[in-house]
Amino acid sequence: MPDHNPPPILSVRDLNVRFGKNSIAAVSNVSFDLRQERIGIVGESGSGKSTTGRAIMRLLPPSAHIEASQMDFCGSPLLDKSERQMGGLRGKDIALIMQDPRYSLNPVLNIGRQVAEAARLHLGLSRTAALETARAMLERVRITDPVRVMKLYPHQISGGMGQRVMIAMMLLAKPKLVIADEPTSALDVSVRRDVLVLLDELIRENNSGLILISHDIRMVAAFCERILVMYAGRVVESLTRLDDAQHPYTRGLIAALPDPRNPVDRLKVLDRATLETAQ
Repeated sequence: MPDHNPPPILSVRDLNVRFGKNSIAAVSNVSFDLRQERIGIVGESGSGKSTTGRAIMRLLPPSAHIEASQMDFCGSPLLDKSERQMGGLRGKDIALIMQDPRYSLNPVLNIGRQVAEAARLHLGLSRTAALETARAMLERVRITDPVRVMKLYPHQISGGMGQRVMIAMMLLAKPKLVIADEPTSALDVSVRRDVLVLLDELIRENNSGLILISHDIRMVAAFCERILVMYAGRVVESLTRLDDAQHPYTRGLIAALPDPRNPVDRLKVLDRATLETAQ
């Protein structure tokens, strides 16, 4: 019989990240489980969202000190793994989609070679098979005329197409965990929804778990099944609907959103003093 309550893909308990000799706290006591679902992590710049994602990937600089009572991926502790073992997981089992494809793609290699290299590295394919896999994956992410696009360089494609290429590279190995860090913030509004729909389709096909990191709480609420709200390095609230928000920080973020149905002359500003007492 199918397991209706499968174990989490990722389990995080009491994650703490500190930087430098003075042990400046960037993330404090973050805990959550991720199954085959979409979780959003939201908050303003500096709240610890991206640091949390990079701590899971073990991609923080040497000045970072990571501690957790548990940080397990598919039941295996990530903090116990060597850098070589983590290198075997990254890209194949755990994928990271960055904010701006212009800084993620290699500017001196054409698109086909970059996607094919990912196929050779993570799937162990021959050069011919990797190129065919690259073509098929670019077609899967709805890039028209993939053979022509494979010959182009990153500066010759649009931001939206570049993000589709990144999604193709990151998801061709069908990773169990995908961390998307502001994947649409560098894109035109007209293509943001298309990229999110595409990402959602591939996540569902692969039975993966997704962590979507964003400052756009409205977009995350529409796309994700759960929302973790971070403030000053801590998760202050976990929600399934914005209407259920209770914490003053979450309510402040929602109040600061422009509402075309009820325009105002001045958006509300967060009351930091209230937030400190609510911590």
